Amino acid sequence: MKKKIANTLSKETSLSNKEIEDLLEIPPSPELGDLAFPCFSLAKTLKKSPAQIAEELAKKLRIKGTEKIEAKGPYVNFFLDKSQLAKETISVILRQGEKYGYSKVSKENVMIEFSQPNTHKAFHVGHIRGTSLGESLARIMESQGSRVIRANYSGDTGMHIAKWLWCYQKFHSKEKLRDNEEWIASIYVDAIKRLAEKESSQEEVDEINRKLESREDKKLNELWKKTRIASINSWKKIYKELNTKFDVHYFESEVEQPAKNFAKMLLTKKIAEISEGATIVDLKSYNLGVFLLLRKDGTVLYGGKDMFLAERKFKEFNLDKSLYVIGREQDLYIHQVFKTLELIKSPAAGKSFYVPVSEVRLPWGKMSSRTGDNVLYSSFKQELVKLAKSKLEERQKLPPKELESRALKIAVATMKYTMLKQDINKNIIFDKEEATSFEGNTGPYLLYTYARAKSILRKAKYKKANFKIPQLSDEEKQLILSLSKFPEEVKKAHDSLAPNIVATYAYQLAQQFNEFYHKTKILGSENEQFGLTLVDAFSQTLRNSLNLLGIEVLETM
Repeated sequence: MKKKIANTLSKETSLSNKEIEDLLEIPPSPELGDLAFPCFSLAKTLKKSPAQIAEELAKKLRIKGTEKIEAKGPYVNFFLDKSQLAKETISVILRQGEKYGYSKVSKENVMIEFSQPNTHKAFHVGHIRGTSLGESLARIMESQGSRVIRANYSGDTGMHIAKWLWCYQKFHSKEKLRDNEEWIASIYVDAIKRLAEKESSQEEVDEINRKLESREDKKLNELWKKTRIASINSWKKIYKELNTKFDVHYFESEVEQPAKNFAKMLLTKKIAEISEGATIVDLKSYNLGVFLLLRKDGTVLYGGKDMFLAERKFKEFNLDKSLYVIGREQDLYIHQVFKTLELIKSPAAGKSFYVPVSEVRLPWGKMSSRTGDNVLYSSFKQELVKLAKSKLEERQKLPPKELESRALKIAVATMKYTMLKQDINKNIIFDKEEATSFEGNTGPYLLYTYARAKSILRKAKYKKANFKIPQLSDEEKQLILSLSKFPEEVKKAHDSLAPNIVATYAYQLAQQFNEFYHKTKILGSENEQFGLTLVDAFSQTLRNSLNLLGIEVLETM
């Protein structure tokens, strides 16, 4: 309908179809129509007030598929013919199925770097938000035609590794190496605790760090390799549960030496300089401070590594765009990287973008992997699984294996939806009792609503068939209108890099379905086939919404 309206309006104005489509908006109230065109942009060229232009356009326009067109102040309001909209929308959903909401507007080659756990450290609750956000962005961008390369860049060198190895060798060497997230994290936390109690031990850690960099100690190097692999293996189960995959894994150890060479090249180009022995890029004139590349001892810092890696990504994959889904606390740092890429005229300049991940806090406050005052993914998941099990058992008795399977899916939906429904710029306080509720704006509520719709279809032994549009109730009209908006909401989420737009849409759609379900008799009614077809179209659209959030549905709750 937007295209039809834009096509007609473009013939009556100086604006193009695209300009009109971009200007069309959804009014705040159904009494003001289903779509509205603001006339402010025409006032200057037509030398008339926006209200007068709206009045004149409303009298002229005749558009098939609208019930009426009227002016309200500076807006032309369009009331859509809901019967025609219902037939078109439902037919499209049933025909396109899991591809409803998808388009081919973008043909970009995009890399999304996200998750980024460090080896030898905890994969904690904070990582879940970045992982969920990156995977959802990848799915949304793919839905609009982009080719997406999912990348994970992890720290597997540096002082935190030296601390872990020092503690393991000195206090845990008789323990068998395990690819278990909890055990790996416990060694690091123990190292921090012991170093705080005896600060002089830091000299031993520094020596281990030096040997790791030089690779001179074969035994130490072998231990690093084994423990690194154990750490990486511990993530595999987590990513499988979070329904996340990666196409490429980058590690700091791979880029250290080429990054040093890259920093030296910046010196020869006079982009970088030596300051107090360190290699830096002075960005103070851009209000970005001093960007550090190499320490005075020649060891490479994050800045040098990220500069080299940015260039490598674009050369390897011929990228059109690179997204960095990283913590909000890295705001200054990532803009230093982007500005330096611009100064050296890198292929990555102007094509690299920052998607900030704000903090996840628990009711008692901020987490820290340094002190151990955090919640590991595994223990967090177990708590949510336990809560989900208790809620499922209240409803029905299930075999243990089925109970565990459903509870895990509900737990993951709880995590992901809570992380994704929020604006990325806002911190989250994760209240597990609230987040696991089967009512309200939660993942379990959406899963339950989907399962309810599928239950109606099973009970009716529904089969797709031709349907007639009856006299529509207000609830049916609102549900159909919402279903028709899904492709536009997905495009908005794509353009804004904001999965919360899809999450909000899914919740509002579920609310409208439940209102329709409570007020409408479907089974045994005169319009049963239409009602069931509408339920089918709804369940497909909600499933597609949740899929874009990386959430797997349950056919039965």
